[in-house]
Amino acid sequence: MATSGRDPIALEPSQRTAARVVGLTYLLALPPAIFAEFVVLGRLVSSDAAETARNVVAHERLFRLGIASNLGVFTLDVVLIAALYVTLKPVHRGFALLAVLWRMIETTTLVGATLNDFTVLRLLSGVGYLHTFEPERLHALARLAISAHGAAYNVGLFFAGLGSTVFCCLWFKSGFIPKALAAWGVIASALLGACAFTFIVFPEAAKVITVVYYGAPIFTFELTTGLWLTLRGIRPPTAVGPIRGATALADPRA
Repeated sequence: MATSGRDPIALEPSQRTAARVVGLTYLLALPPAIFAEFVVLGRLVSSDAAETARNVVAHERLFRLGIASNLGVFTLDVVLIAALYVTLKPVHRGFALLAVLWRMIETTTLVGATLNDFTVLRLLSGVGYLHTFEPERLHALARLAISAHGAAYNVGLFFAGLGSTVFCCLWFKSGFIPKALAAWGVIASALLGACAFTFIVFPEAAKVITVVYYGAPIFTFELTTGLWLTLRGIRPPTAVGPIRGATALADPRA
C-alpha cells in the first residue's frame, strides 16, 4: 500500500540471510587483507631491490602466506558481492547490477595482481635457466614485479571505490542500516576511488596521501557495517524514496 507517494520495501527472507552474509564476509575478509598487504608486504618490501630480494628469499613461506591470504580475501569478495546484490537489488536492480560489475572488475584485477606475485618467487627461485642473468638483474626484475602488483592494486581500488559508492547509496536509500552509517560509506568509498585514481595520474601523490587517509575511513565503514549486519541484520524501512523500478520489485502485483 502506498503512503504519501512512497512505497515500503517488504523484506524477503533471502534479503535478511544475504545481509547477514554481507556482515560476516566484511568481518572475515578484513584480517587476511590487512595481513597480506601490511604485515607481509610491509615487512618484506623496501625500495632497495637487493634487500627486498633477500627478505623474500629468507621468508618465502611468509610471502606465500600473503598470496594465500589474498586469494582467500578474493574468494570472500565474490560471496560479498553476490550477497550485496541479493540484499539491495529490490531498491534498484539496475544500480545494484552496475555496482556488481564494477566490484567484479576490482576482484578480477586484484586476482591478476596476486598471480603476478608468483613471478617474484620464480625470479628469485634460483632455477637453472635463470643463471644466465646476473643476480642484480633478477633482483631488479623481482622488485619491478612487486611494483606492478602495487599499480594493479590502484586500478582495483578505483573500481572498488566506484562499486562501493553505488552500493552505499543504495544502503542509504533503503534505510536497511542507519543512514549516518550509509552516508559515511558513500564518503569513504568515493574517497577510496578518488585517491586510487589520483595515484594513477599523479603517482608522487602517494608520498603525501598515505593509506591512513583513504584506508581508515573505508575500514571503519566495513568493520562497523559488518558488526551491525552480523549482530542486528537489516531493519525494515518505513518507506523508501520513489526510485524508478523499486515499487515494481517490491509489489508482486506489479
